[in-house]
Amino acid sequence: MTFSPPGSDPARLRAAEALWNPALLPDPYPHYEVVRGLGGGLMPLPEWNGWFLTSHAAVSAVLRSPAARSGGGIEAMPGSDGTRLLQGMMLWHNGPSHARLRSLVSAAFTPRVVEEQRELVRGLLRDLLASWRGQDRVDVVATLAHPLPARVIMAMLGLSGEDEARFVRWSNSVAELIGGAQGSPELLARIDADAREMRGYFRDLVEDLRARPRPGLLSALAATEDGGERLSGDELLSNAVLLLTAGHETTSNLIPGGLLELARQPEAWAALVEQPRRPGVADELLRVVSPVQVDGRQLGADLTVEGTALRAGQFTQLLLAAANRDPAVFPDPARLDWDRPNSARHLAFAAGPHYCLGASLARLEIAEVFAALAEGFPDLRVADPHPRYKPNLILRGPAELWVQPG
Repeated sequence: MTFSPPGSDPARLRAAEALWNPALLPDPYPHYEVVRGLGGGLMPLPEWNGWFLTSHAAVSAVLRSPAARSGGGIEAMPGSDGTRLLQGMMLWHNGPSHARLRSLVSAAFTPRVVEEQRELVRGLLRDLLASWRGQDRVDVVATLAHPLPARVIMAMLGLSGEDEARFVRWSNSVAELIGGAQGSPELLARIDADAREMRGYFRDLVEDLRARPRPGLLSALAATEDGGERLSGDELLSNAVLLLTAGHETTSNLIPGGLLELARQPEAWAALVEQPRRPGVADELLRVVSPVQVDGRQLGADLTVEGTALRAGQFTQLLLAAANRDPAVFPDPARLDWDRPNSARHLAFAAGPHYCLGASLARLEIAEVFAALAEGFPDLRVADPHPRYKPNLILRGPAELWVQPG
């Protein structure tokens, strides 16, 4: 016999546990609807002292609340090279500490700098997609989704293209850490080794940049000051790695995920081929694909959400992907609708104080990628509609996606 604490519901516990089942990776959305049905948008789980939020209104309210704190428990994680790297990222800071780090980084990450990347993105797309010509089959992940965002963010940071393979490997390791890597000792040892390698690389580079500044975001970050404050060596290291990873992972997962959705919805692909540069494409793809599926906040104070009292100390699991398909906000939510008037209300970039700094860059890259694909390969077909996924339930994306360029 299994003991259930007072107020608990075995069906809710099973639903919560199932969210971390790798079998959900190919299609987690039916299970999100199970969770939505069990909680009406806010599913309590007393045995975990937490809540699972699926409604757009509830998730948005928590993300925007000053009572919600990011990174709950990360400071208590067992010490390792990987976790020490995570702990310095502004992603896990709150209040004045987060505001300070974000202001120093955002000062060197302006809309003008982002817009200046458009021609770089278009040039990289021309080069990468030229390799597709005459091919029967190509892997979108290896030939486009990995190299494009990696090269863009490396160029912005002022890093050498010679290190591309190393940077992609580092980005994958940080993504696994953020995704709560659970695995063999060999996997964890490899992640720690990558973290040590990153620390050494960036420490030497930052010292050189402060002595001999050169073009690029990393050099600007090294020199940025605000009221006499500047990033420490460890802060610069951690947040440079964060920018590298965030600038790579969201877009690299969205590209193959978006093509899979378009293969399932041929009328949306036909409309895109007819008008490749229609506005709203990036936001609608981000809403439906949700490359970041889940986020979390611990409550530092009581908070009332949609008439429900949440208590200080409780943890909220925010199902961003479910919120982005909330039928109360997005009618016929699984359908790609390029004319949907409120696509930009999605929460793929979170909201509130931790809203993604790189959102405008990701939108630019996504819009340019799908316009280039629709213009250059109108007969593109997905060869394998059931690809293998990366073992990451938070930063979800195919490990490979074979297409026939046509």
